[in-house]
Amino acid sequence: MESPRLNYVNCVSTAGVHRMAYWEWGDPANDRVLLCVHGLTRTGRDFDDIAKAMSAEYRVVCPDIVGRGASDFLGNPALYAVPQYVSDIFTLLARVNAKTIDWIGTSMGGIIGMAFASLVKKTDLQLAKQETRHESMPRDTGFALNKLVLNDVGPKIELESIKRIGTYVGVPLVFDTFDRAVEHMKKNAASFGPLSDTQWVEFTKSVIKFKDNAWKSHYDIRIAEAFRLQENAEALAAAEAYLWRAYASIDCPILILRGETSDLLSSESVDQMLEQNKNSRVSVIPEVGHAPTLMPAEQVHTVREFLLS
Repeated sequence: MESPRLNYVNCVSTAGVHRMAYWEWGDPANDRVLLCVHGLTRTGRDFDDIAKAMSAEYRVVCPDIVGRGASDFLGNPALYAVPQYVSDIFTLLARVNAKTIDWIGTSMGGIIGMAFASLVKKTDLQLAKQETRHESMPRDTGFALNKLVLNDVGPKIELESIKRIGTYVGVPLVFDTFDRAVEHMKKNAASFGPLSDTQWVEFTKSVIKFKDNAWKSHYDIRIAEAFRLQENAEALAAAEAYLWRAYASIDCPILILRGETSDLLSSESVDQMLEQNKNSRVSVIPEVGHAPTLMPAEQVHTVREFLLS
């Protein structure tokens, strides 16, 4: 069975230097990169099925966003926020020498993707090749974003969903056996959709680690401190306004995946997204809430078809 390579890159914050882990699949010399960015309490190993399916065409890079998985925890929990995550992604892409990037972002990973995409234009590499430049031209970032997949997320995040997520973020998970952890996931993560027993095991492995004689959650529980700031309606409105501007500016094809019963991405929000950016299209995943796992074959096929079309 194919396994990913685990690598690290040093990133910088106002608190100092931290290491971000990333899982890499495919030819390490391939500068066509598929970047897969996970949700709030998940890890880069969520994308194993997608990575296996796409590693012949891409070098697939799946980071553990700082504070999660094999990455360092930050000394200052206030830095667990999108600006730091975007900065880390730029550092990562420079490390892997990416030129053309396709992006899959689940939930938080999609928010990071929208912020990143608003800074990176498809024309960047063309501008860099011009012999003369004017100061009014956009600055070249060195990257070209080819396609973006937003997995059950958009500029508008429902407040009730934020409150629901806030009830469990930062609550430590501790189990005496791995089987108990799997049963917990089957019950408490049921919105992710119907999975086989084998898939539930893999889903749990991504986020439950054996440490100090118990099975525990992998992430820094202090990410809850920054997350709960979003439960304020005024702060959420300001973030939403920024994300709508970012989303509207994206100039590459966008696939919106929506779980049929998602409480985070409403059908009304999807309609508005289709109107605000004509590069976008939607695929609804049946029998799934927030968020599709991208593990079932039909979900993998949907993403693969979009990326390679």
